[in-house]
Amino acid sequence: MKAARFVVGGKVQGVFFRASAREQALALELTGHARNLVDGSVEVVVYGDEASIDRLETWLRDGPDAAEVDQLYREEIGAHDAPAEFLVK
Repeated sequence: MKAARFVVGGKVQGVFFRASAREQALALELTGHARNLVDGSVEVVVYGDEASIDRLETWLRDGPDAAEVDQLYREEIGAHDAPAEFLVK
């Protein structure tokens, strides 16, 4: 199992980004969470197989239709204590 933390910048709050990220993650059988950050970006932390995480990263580059992603940061993190579900916080 792998894990990654993404920070997505741009017009990503108020456009159903977190809910859409959850739908994508569940379709890819990933667990983790998505939450708004105070600087206007969205953090997405996921756990699962590397190929699914890579596919989610591809989706995060565009996000849902109403989003305007202008920055995407990825950080590999430890996969210990993986959650059993994907939450929107």
